[in-house]
Amino acid sequence: MEAKLTDNSIIKEFFIFYYEKTCRISVPRMIQVNAFLGKNRKFCFTDNEIRQMTDTALIQKYNVPGPRYTSYPTVPYWEDAGFSIPQWISGLRQSFKESSRDARLNGLFGQEGISLYIHLPFCESLCTFCACNKRITRQHSVEEPYIEALLKEWDMYRRNFPEKPVIREIHLGGGTPTFFSPAHLKKLLEGILLGCTVHPEREFSFEGHPNNTGREHLQTLYNLGFRRVSFGVQDYNEKVQKAIHRIQPFENVKNVTETAVATGYESVSHDLVFGLPFQTLENVRKNIALTIALKPGRVALYSYAHVPWIKGVGQRGFDEDDLPPGELKLQFYKTAKALLEAAGYIEIGMDHFSLPEDRLYQSMRSKKIHRNFMGYTSSATQVMIGLGVSAISDSWYAFAQNEKTVEAYYEKINSGALAVVKGHILTDEDLKIRRHILNLMCFLETGWMPEDRFPGIAERLKTLEEDGLVTITANKITVNPKGRSFLRNICMAFDLRLIAKAPSTALFSMTV
Repeated sequence: MEAKLTDNSIIKEFFIFYYEKTCRISVPRMIQVNAFLGKNRKFCFTDNEIRQMTDTALIQKYNVPGPRYTSYPTVPYWEDAGFSIPQWISGLRQSFKESSRDARLNGLFGQEGISLYIHLPFCESLCTFCACNKRITRQHSVEEPYIEALLKEWDMYRRNFPEKPVIREIHLGGGTPTFFSPAHLKKLLEGILLGCTVHPEREFSFEGHPNNTGREHLQTLYNLGFRRVSFGVQDYNEKVQKAIHRIQPFENVKNVTETAVATGYESVSHDLVFGLPFQTLENVRKNIALTIALKPGRVALYSYAHVPWIKGVGQRGFDEDDLPPGELKLQFYKTAKALLEAAGYIEIGMDHFSLPEDRLYQSMRSKKIHRNFMGYTSSATQVMIGLGVSAISDSWYAFAQNEKTVEAYYEKINSGALAVVKGHILTDEDLKIRRHILNLMCFLETGWMPEDRFPGIAERLKTLEEDGLVTITANKITVNPKGRSFLRNICMAFDLRLIAKAPSTALFSMTV
């Protein structure tokens, strides 16, 4: 007997064909189709089929190049023509005064203080997954002149502050901060802190390489007030490690983690990356199992950012075909998330997980969590000074970035000038959009009052709502659980500069 076009079996087959050809399916549409097919349960989509099809459809729709939003506007959209160093210094002084205003009434606990990011770019070998600014060398004679330049730069900034700075946060990033000897790190930090006040609620942290972070590194920095360390793990699989040129056995990570805890560090973080070449679902499960066995207070679960077009990133040693597709990357993330949550970790913002006793989770609960060029921090400061090659500073009203090569950085610093090479003065519109994106990144929600509704944003949010990624009420936008995987896309709905001028060349990594 010839099947009629109204038969449920034909409808289901056509729907699957339409899905495979277009990947244009929303969750509400799936529910509608299932309700219709529900008259004959034999032909209904199962819950698992719905999840797989809608996940794939969302990946097809939203896995596009997009910013990670450590700032707004993002660096490619800075208006350098309207920026000058005198403007930068003027805004910095204003912000410094504003962040110090409560101290006279409430003492140091009432003062916000400032943050310092210090970029230490040297590495002994090139990791081929890394997109950070770095200089590869085995010559440790580079340490001394670089530290001298950092201290000169800091002295120039200090002379522009109207009063003694209160240091709330310091983060040593790279590169490989533990490329530097403990003695040189001690010299650097004692020079930075000389003539400054350390905030009673300070948070000093550094990035450590498991292969070269020694007991002396940990003890020296601990004695200087550091209580948090982040170790770059990436992946434990030998084939993946060879592809990214980052060989480090589990025993090295275990030893340095246990040494950090024994030294007294209050927060140890492990950085993992999913989406690396040759990575499999079994790799991801094993990575999480080994991580849980060491029980770091925080886990950063980063999506690999493939940006080989950026000069100097060194992303080679594997082919594009060796990278997992977007659908598999999403499965990696969901699997890792489920395993971490089953072990007691709580997801924080984007990419991060924390145990309840860690300060990061506590800052999220108290609405004090912040996001900037250092990533997520447990306290917010209006002023962040970036020291070193390529470092970015933030006064809330403006951004400034240093020279990107060591030679150009030295040339400016040794001539008595700040190493700033470009920047951006935020407009009133920028400041409002920045607040929305920061709220979404930190709290997964933001206010939605009439004065916030810039042209075009509501229409883009409506599409996100139809796909189940956000919930929109009269005065608030909330990211739904499904939307966490697409948080960058949600923020892109607010990015008026990106929308006004879509990039004509590759600028950003894929959002999934």
